[in-house]
Amino acid sequence: LDAGLRVLADIKARTRLPVLTDIHEPAHAGPAAAVVDVLQIPAFLSRQTDLLVAAARTGKPVNIKKGQFLAPADMRHAIDKVTAEGNRSVLVTERGVSFGYHDLVVDMRALPMLHELGWPVVFDVTHSLQLPGAGDGVTTGLSQYIEPLASAGVAAGADAVFLEVHDEPARAKSDAANALRLDSLEPLVLRLKRVAAAVGRGVTTGATTPGARA
Repeated sequence: LDAGLRVLADIKARTRLPVLTDIHEPAHAGPAAAVVDVLQIPAFLSRQTDLLVAAARTGKPVNIKKGQFLAPADMRHAIDKVTAEGNRSVLVTERGVSFGYHDLVVDMRALPMLHELGWPVVFDVTHSLQLPGAGDGVTTGLSQYIEPLASAGVAAGADAVFLEVHDEPARAKSDAANALRLDSLEPLVLRLKRVAAAVGRGVTTGATTPGARA
């Protein structure tokens, strides 16, 4: 934990950008909050009350990833656990739903459904393209579909997109099969800005405050 937080602190100092990280145990919330700007609750842990409460009590914005096993409306329970602690800085992330074995699909209706809960909605494009456990003991993915899926998500109302990015995805220590190449990031962002403009939505490319839509 300490080594990872030192890396995140260095990244934040070098880039001067807000930093986000997952936490997996309640005890991680405080130390992580001292370094990062947003605490993220992993999808598989989105129903863990003690983790949600610990994250909320730090006062940091909390991004809750929707479990692959949850309906959009079910996320109100996770949100309520955070807001009950007085934390009104919440984001909710769609990252696909389990579809049989070794596959995820994205129901684009989930994005407006999540909006109905009243909080900014993030679309995790690259994790939605995972094929869980489809490799020889590893998760594979379909990175060739990042652009169309991201475009559809923005058109459907996503306030932000979450992307795994690497300069050499094949060498990435995780999510290699569904990561976006670094040199493809700028063209994708420019495309998504055009999509947002086409559907009459504003775009903010700098840091935003959770709780207020871009």
